[in-house]
Amino acid sequence: MVDMTIQDSGPEPEIPGKPTSASRTTLSHIMTASDTNLLGTVHGGVIMKLVDDAAGAVAGRHSGGPAVTASMDEMAFLAPVRVGDLVHVRAQCNWTGRSSMEVGVRVLAERWNESTPATQVGSAYLVFAAVDEDGKPRRVPPVLPETEKDKRRFQEAQIRRTHRLARRRAIMELREQRAADGLDG
Repeated sequence: MVDMTIQDSGPEPEIPGKPTSASRTTLSHIMTASDTNLLGTVHGGVIMKLVDDAAGAVAGRHSGGPAVTASMDEMAFLAPVRVGDLVHVRAQCNWTGRSSMEVGVRVLAERWNESTPATQVGSAYLVFAAVDEDGKPRRVPPVLPETEKDKRRFQEAQIRRTHRLARRRAIMELREQRAADGLDG
């Protein structure tokens, strides 16, 4: 578990923003028999690792250093991936806070030996925290949305953040209330 407490050391200098395109990346991987589950399709965990790898690269690029996965939201599997599919994992930084970043990921697949267009097979949103050499949170540059899609993704990321924080607060309040009532002892 990473300690996410930021020490206040007074006023901090402004960090210049980075455009969305500065850290956008695509990771591609061909699926083999070792990637399959008991149903003969690619294991969801294999896809999730590729998603985390691509998102981590984006977070590190955007923040200019190490970043750790804090949460994964809304991992959706839209269609099965098969052995022989060439999987493309496209990721970009959608939103930044003080030390955190939301990275949006689209997963596409195409047959390795066909010239048909890739189809979307999954999507996810991950939150990363930038950390220093001691594992403490460090500031990240603001993301600068460039296109109307980037602006929409930025706004949607703010909504997801609000919901994450409200959910966490509601759960903590419930636990405190149950403890005060002598339940869950």
